[in-house]
Amino acid sequence: MLERRQFSRVIYQVPTEISQGRVNVSGSVQDLSLHGLLIQCDKWQQLSHDAPVQVSFKLTNSDINIQLEATIVSTINTSMRLRIEHLDIDSISHLKRLVELNVVDDELLYREIEHLTDLGKE
Repeated sequence: MLERRQFSRVIYQVPTEISQGRVNVSGSVQDLSLHGLLIQCDKWQQLSHDAPVQVSFKLTNSDINIQLEATIVSTINTSMRLRIEHLDIDSISHLKRLVELNVVDDELLYREIEHLTDLGKE
């Protein structure tokens, strides 16, 4: 299977809330990147693949709350892969910093940030 990821993923496990309209489910972030997340969620079946979801989680040992809008890319067993579609400016800054602190290759990180910036211009 070809690896299609363009962004480095970092392991970051924290409780999360996922909502879609009136449906609210709890889960746990397993890993994340500047482009997406892997979430463990036993009740993902309550969510539609055809509409965006709102995801919210707090950074460990912090009051900082990351809020984003994402689409469900795929689900396997109790895992749900999400593609980030929208982040507010504060959440982008905090997520970028989180990835910076956990990615070993600085050059790769800067290329990813540049790519993310280019995506915003499209």
